[in-house]
Amino acid sequence: MKDSKTEKYTRYERARIVGARALQVLMGAPVLIKTDSIDPLEIALEEMDLGIIPITVKRDQKRTSR
Repeated sequence: MKDSKTEKYTRYERARIVGARALQVLMGAPVLIKTDSIDPLEIALEEMDLGIIPITVKRDQKRTSR
């Protein structure tokens, strides 16, 4: 499932966000969706697909090429 909330991230940002959220869930953070899954990674991926992960990405401004 691709929507405007997930397309704006690079694959590296997406991996970092999903990994961080999976760790949060593993450590006992509340799950933000209704799911039958108990695997933190699957839960984080489902949350990412729905665009409801409470994590933001801060980027540096683009640098000009040399």
